Amino acid sequence: MTKRFDGKVALITGAGGGIGHSVVTKLVEGGARVALADVSAESAERMSAEIQAGGGQAIALPGDLTDGDYCDSLPGLVVEALGGLDILINNAGLMRRGPVTEASDEDFALSMAVNVEAPFRLVRAAIPLMEKAGGGTIVNTASCWGLYPGPDHLVYCTTKAAIAAMTRCLGRDHAHQNIRVNAVCPNEVNTPMLRTGFSIRGLDPDTAIADLNATVPLGRIAEPEDIADVIAFLASDDSRYMCGALLEVNGAKPVF
Repeated sequence: MTKRFDGKVALITGAGGGIGHSVVTKLVEGGARVALADVSAESAERMSAEIQAGGGQAIALPGDLTDGDYCDSLPGLVVEALGGLDILINNAGLMRRGPVTEASDEDFALSMAVNVEAPFRLVRAAIPLMEKAGGGTIVNTASCWGLYPGPDHLVYCTTKAAIAAMTRCLGRDHAHQNIRVNAVCPNEVNTPMLRTGFSIRGLDPDTAIADLNATVPLGRIAEPEDIADVIAFLASDDSRYMCGALLEVNGAKPVF
């Protein structure tokens, strides 16, 4: 039986995180060969080994997304190692929260480097490779908080608004090359990043998430798998007529 990602090669950034790990699982289950990019070499290499042990094909390409040379070279390394690049998932990201008056230069610079500059460099390097191969798909992880900015998240919201704009521009500019670019826009997701944020603020993560669940019309915040399913949809031919779209996945919960 043919799987929907048979013959496809995918590069996933932030592959070791909550959403990233789930995306990798979905793509491998669908038959894709995957390149795992993560700041943690241990996580990327462990996942690659697990996939290979299960009969899949994977390579670990760990590195720091604040390193421009690493980002510029990554798509080419994937082509060299796996024979092509059909799918790029710009999933890696970080969140710095708080009022603008408390934001540091480092907060802004690091957030822009990981959340905006890295995807920019990756798509810039990937698009010529995809065009040469006849097309491809790019899925960015934006956020509902980039579409409807929430309180005291100026730095984060600014970066995610940039990704939303980037997605729309890329979708328009490269559709004629059979390169589809779309973005998923989650609200809160039950990831290690979210839990760590609660811990830093002195809150119990389980209690804080239970409180968040009560604010969602569907009854709970998203699990990583909920977002990964949508990313896999956007990466597949099932979304063949979607390009430049920002797909909100929020359980009907508004940002405000």
